[in-house]
Amino acid sequence: MNAPIIHTLRARFRWVFVGADGLRPGWGVLIFVAIAVAIAFALRGAMQGKLAFPPGEITPRIELLLEGTQAALVLAATAIMAWIEGKSIFTYGLRDQRAALNYLCGVLGGTAMLSLLVGVLHAGGYLAMDGLALHGPVTILSYGLAWLAGFSLTGVTEEALYRGYLQTTLGRAIGFWPAALSLSSIFAAGHIQNTGETLAGVAQVFVAGLVFCLFLRASGSLWLGIGVHASWNWAQAFLWGTPESGLLMQGHLFAMHAVGDPRLSGGSVGPEGSWLASPLMAAGALAVIALMRAANLLNAPQAP
Repeated sequence: MNAPIIHTLRARFRWVFVGADGLRPGWGVLIFVAIAVAIAFALRGAMQGKLAFPPGEITPRIELLLEGTQAALVLAATAIMAWIEGKSIFTYGLRDQRAALNYLCGVLGGTAMLSLLVGVLHAGGYLAMDGLALHGPVTILSYGLAWLAGFSLTGVTEEALYRGYLQTTLGRAIGFWPAALSLSSIFAAGHIQNTGETLAGVAQVFVAGLVFCLFLRASGSLWLGIGVHASWNWAQAFLWGTPESGLLMQGHLFAMHAVGDPRLSGGSVGPEGSWLASPLMAAGALAVIALMRAANLLNAPQAP
């Protein structure tokens, strides 16, 4: 086979995989998923199939171990794709000169949003307060920080997975919001297996996914969404002591239980399973963005 034919074949082969702006999005998504699945299977084998939450109450130690492992998995897959594409891992939503500030604003905003939801449900008689469940400042602080660290890892894992490389790459192909709708659907479906989860809870997770995409769009990075994601879970599970996405956590400051119609109380899902969760979360997200813009704290360029 002569040189011109070989050159032509190479050019056509390259065209299949590489476009004007680099690796074609479809191949990027497929390779990323394949790498993540391969790493997950390897980790599951190394941990003898224990890469899952055990039944019963989840301890901070289990949360830190599992979420830390999953965060490493997602970041490793992202780093490999960044290497393949000749880019930095920070390209996919992690580059932010105001990362700490955005994370802190997210933590405050997420805590306020979930606490507002709890307050509304309590005032309506759908959540009942059982009182303090932890005593002693050292115990309270230890559990509070441990759960914040654990849920921050959850935020890193899920934001980097659903709003990081995949959102950036799929968005190049079909646009930001179509990609957001697609990935938020997958994000919601991933919660179906949680013990105690309901259809209303899964629907709320879908809306939450779109809200986190809104934070990405407004701030240009994942860090605001990571903070909101972490503190929404933290306030639900630790601060108020309700189930979180159908899961029960050990060591919570207050204890509350659902009362009446689970469509309003959230039932076994927790407050986020209430029909009131989605509109309150969406309104809270818009308020967070408006307040940050008013305070000149949200001047990062929009995500592409």
